[in-house]
Amino acid sequence: MHVTWRQLRLFQALAQTGSVTGAAEVEHVTQPTVSMQLRQLADAAGVPLYEPLGRGVRLTDAGERLARACEDILARWADFEMELADLQGLKRGRLNVAVVSTAKSFIPRLLGPFSQRYPDIDVHLEVANRDSIVRRLEQSLDDLVIMTTPPEHVAVEAEPLLDNPLVLVAASTHPLAARQGLSLRSLSGERFILREPGSGTRISCERQFKAWDFSPRVQMSLGSNEAIKQAVAGGFGLAVLSRHALDRDPAHEGLSVLDVKGFPIASRWYLVRRRERQPTPVARAFLDFLRETLAAPAAAKPAATPSPPSPSTRPRRRPAR
Repeated sequence: MHVTWRQLRLFQALAQTGSVTGAAEVEHVTQPTVSMQLRQLADAAGVPLYEPLGRGVRLTDAGERLARACEDILARWADFEMELADLQGLKRGRLNVAVVSTAKSFIPRLLGPFSQRYPDIDVHLEVANRDSIVRRLEQSLDDLVIMTTPPEHVAVEAEPLLDNPLVLVAASTHPLAARQGLSLRSLSGERFILREPGSGTRISCERQFKAWDFSPRVQMSLGSNEAIKQAVAGGFGLAVLSRHALDRDPAHEGLSVLDVKGFPIASRWYLVRRRERQPTPVARAFLDFLRETLAAPAAAKPAATPSPPSPSTRPRRRPAR
């Protein structure tokens, strides 16, 4: 079976975009060129690789198998090119990094200095919610992932990167904003806005609330920190957010960080990678850069857990109705 690198790259782009037009845009060639190359690839394979579906295409069983082979072949070749550049004392290649949406408050700021140090490294950054990031880990799509709650069902290496304290916020005009030393009991009647179920922030909140035997009155779940901040500033309720997601002075956003016993909830971002996927020279360069810049600890240490409220201040769980 005679195929070319160009055909493999075009077919990979077809599998990723789901259309000939998308593949042409990704590879910066014309649609007729894509169609001709893919037709030659199908002729070499001897079986159909895809079939029309609406305005796009659907891969056949053979096409799905070829798409996986393309991923393996092209990824391994890219790794070899980076290894070769490393042997030559160069740092060049492609770096794929995926981060949960809460980490977009600081990771993009680091990419500028990193690119200045390594101008020949092409960085691709994917920002998504935790569920999407976990799926990317399952498919081993990225060199490195940054998230707060690594999955347990995927074999990964997780290295502490940066503390991510979770604070309780209210509108700056909220009556509780002017009070100090609040107990959880004083919050039992308040409405809460939390991140969507399955997000790292939501998991950390629910774990801590359970330890405190506290059941917040959750009135809304949103998948965006910005949307939550707008809802809180509008007076809809209280929310638990990463301190990094707030302005240096939350009052500029119409928000106030409440002084509540037990807060902030300890959380942490981790550098995560698939255990069986050894870091490429480019990924190692980024790892070293992050460790140097953020002074991350070399070994994982359990995050300190806030002490639960004392029995005198712990709110009683409401009986089920």
